[in-house]
Amino acid sequence: MDVTPILEALNDAQRQAVTAPAEPLLVIAGAGSGKTRVLVHRAAWLIDVEGISPQSLLAVTFTNKAAAEMRHRIEALLDIPVNHLWIGTFHGLAHRILRRHWREAGLPQSFQIIDADDQLRIIKRLVKGLEIDDDKWAPRQVQYFINAQKDEGLRPQHLDDEGDADRQQFISLYQGYQEICDRGGLVDFAELLLRAHEVWRDNAELLQHYQRRFSHLLVDEFQDTNAIQYAWLRLLAGKEGIPFVVGDDDQSIYRWRGARVEHINQFQKDFPGASVVKLEQNYRSTATILDAANAVINNNTSRMGKKLWTEGAEGEPIRVYSAYNERDEADFIVGRLRDWSDQGNARADAAVLYRSNAQSRVLEESLINARLPYRVYGGLRFFERAEIKDALAYLRLISNRDDDSSFERIVNRPTRGIGARTLEAMRSYARANSCSMWRAAGAVASGELAGRAATAVVVFLNLITTLAKDTEGLDLQEQVDHVIHASGLIEFFKKEKGERGETRVENLEELVSAARGFSPDPAEEMSPLDAFLSHAALEAGEGQADAWEDCVQLMTMHSAKGLEFPLVFLCGMEDGLFPHQRSVADPQGLEEERRLCYVGITRAKDILYITHAEQRRLHGMDNFAQASRFISEIPAELVEEVRPRVQVSRPLSPRPRTAGHVAPGAEMGVRLGQRVRHGKFGDGVILNCEGQGAHARVEVNFENAGTKWLVLSYANLNLM
Repeated sequence: MDVTPILEALNDAQRQAVTAPAEPLLVIAGAGSGKTRVLVHRAAWLIDVEGISPQSLLAVTFTNKAAAEMRHRIEALLDIPVNHLWIGTFHGLAHRILRRHWREAGLPQSFQIIDADDQLRIIKRLVKGLEIDDDKWAPRQVQYFINAQKDEGLRPQHLDDEGDADRQQFISLYQGYQEICDRGGLVDFAELLLRAHEVWRDNAELLQHYQRRFSHLLVDEFQDTNAIQYAWLRLLAGKEGIPFVVGDDDQSIYRWRGARVEHINQFQKDFPGASVVKLEQNYRSTATILDAANAVINNNTSRMGKKLWTEGAEGEPIRVYSAYNERDEADFIVGRLRDWSDQGNARADAAVLYRSNAQSRVLEESLINARLPYRVYGGLRFFERAEIKDALAYLRLISNRDDDSSFERIVNRPTRGIGARTLEAMRSYARANSCSMWRAAGAVASGELAGRAATAVVVFLNLITTLAKDTEGLDLQEQVDHVIHASGLIEFFKKEKGERGETRVENLEELVSAARGFSPDPAEEMSPLDAFLSHAALEAGEGQADAWEDCVQLMTMHSAKGLEFPLVFLCGMEDGLFPHQRSVADPQGLEEERRLCYVGITRAKDILYITHAEQRRLHGMDNFAQASRFISEIPAELVEEVRPRVQVSRPLSPRPRTAGHVAPGAEMGVRLGQRVRHGKFGDGVILNCEGQGAHARVEVNFENAGTKWLVLSYANLNLM
């Protein structure tokens, strides 16, 4: 039999994995090492060479896109139709099993799958029906608790309240939620996996049938499996199954949603004698980028260990830029992106990666000013995010009580007991009397509404009135800060467990930074608040490219996993931001942050920039930070300082001064990193100061006009 078509495109390590004996095998596949190729060719080898029936293979991936790609590539390699192959996501395959065995699963034949929004609505109705305080028992927090238990394979009856009344309430709500779902024949995403696992666990004959059928199990992204997924695989494999799992412990970055990198080590214990093959040859990045990634990740202690290498070019050095502040950082990145585009390169081949979604705001502003089209990958632009729209709606209603759209958005957000019936009563009154919802609310609260509904409406009206009074005369950023806290939005989103809730809070705090950095145009004769609200509306309506347009890619480092770009910027590389402050004191958290950095570095194919700011205004606060420890873990010989850090000073001179010595520009009230505005050149950042008195001059990097030297005595700079 000619095996050349299956093996000819493989390197030695890939060939070793593909042709391995029919025994459990763990493939540690480094970034860019061809893991999908190995999975596809392993399937082809088993079918075409080992004579394994295609019906005996089950392949698990983490996305439908990956499953479709695997199916297509196997079909192309073997030139046979593969529609009958069981290739899919964990959820997709679990659904397939439950449809076939709905009786054994205790489900109606017509059971319905509900998404996260449907699940949340059911929980909200449950909490409301039980007359539980939804401020204390936030529905999103309850949702997080339920899904976390299911991901661990736990039902309400398996949980111990540990003498904790709050935990007991969560367990009770989990029980009540599941009873609603069972009565209605509803299955959420976490339930798909748990129910499919229980079907096999509790039906020995059925389990044996599937164990005999699927003798070979192929698993992609094994490091991302959670407890119930791994239990599902172990149960199916049994004693005779042959799992072939591919993963990378250095790319496990989803601990916060249940993924357990420990499964890679556990695999060798659960399947004694399992072989290990490491794929270390990289086909994506230059040698310099790989050497940097290896050096960083080598600081993690709990890893199996491997070293990426390439036969490709050594490549350019990694360029590190030490910015004065976040705007200087954004301007630098956009300047390099403009150069990249002007040289004839596709803008879509460039990506800017950041740790926190809130970082995108300043980048977006700079890209809009430079008229460079961009797209936020896997997310919304800053002013389009739901929590930002909530805060802006409060501000708009404070400014204009007759803003019906803002009224309807926030009248029950955070939840305050104003339901659909009350809202419809207000709408009916507004229509009948041709008035705003605000006026209608006041009328129905004192008329047709009674009891709790009327009280809830009055509480909301009083809240807006009080917010308006309390913020009158405050600076813009103080207005925004007061509103996001006094409205209850911050506390509301803090109760949303996990990374999502934390991100929403960070975005709200970043809105304060946006307000602090905003300068209204005096010619428009608007209040600062109204000018800011207009600015936000315009920013939400322009700048982001259409799906088909060639545009720069903005994304979080988590979103970038699995992608690659010729030009990559890792920005905001400061201790406290990346690694994130909450992980610095947690050894496991810090190692995951380092893995995330490794993922970010290995997204770059040819050119990598790393930027950090000495001063950063983020989440409404000014911070002075040290460069990320991850930068110092990159060998110096791989790095080129775009502006050496020793030349960067914090506001005023950091050096001790002799008596009578004054830092350049200090007597004129300017400092390095300060924002300024010029009548002709616009906004910019002071990069350098020299000279004294009438001869003092500054170097300013203007957003639109580039770098200029100006004499302070007659430059007429407005300090910001």
